[in-house]
Amino acid sequence: MAIVELSFSALPVHVRTARLIVTAVARRCGVDEALLDEVRLAVGEACSRAVEAHRRQCPDEPVRLELAGSGGRFEVTVSDAVPGDDGTGPAGDLAAVGAPEELDFLSDDGVDLGLAVIAGLADDVDISATPKGVQIRMSWPASASLAEAD
Repeated sequence: MAIVELSFSALPVHVRTARLIVTAVARRCGVDEALLDEVRLAVGEACSRAVEAHRRQCPDEPVRLELAGSGGRFEVTVSDAVPGDDGTGPAGDLAAVGAPEELDFLSDDGVDLGLAVIAGLADDVDISATPKGVQIRMSWPASASLAEAD
């Protein structure tokens, strides 16, 4: 499986660049044109959430993305480096609430509404919170892999 990796500093201006790159790779992987806006919006929400978490907790650490296309799927993983092992901060909040379908998406519970947007836009979503940070994995159907797209 071919993977495109991207990392960027935790500045809101770089979210737009990440969305543009993800959209271009999704198109090359064969994601239907009708789904590209959903890909762009979901990735923008995940990246914005990671940028905000980094700006508060670890501004010198980059936000990381992995883009993979294989098996008829286009997958994007957005990773932050905000630790959540003590149950505080964004990673701790996510670890406490569980899977996306279990989230109440109430802002007073500490869960940001961006997760609701992501869950509504991506075909498949998996949110993992660890002591090393949060990973949001999203995927959509695609007709080609990254290797075939070359």
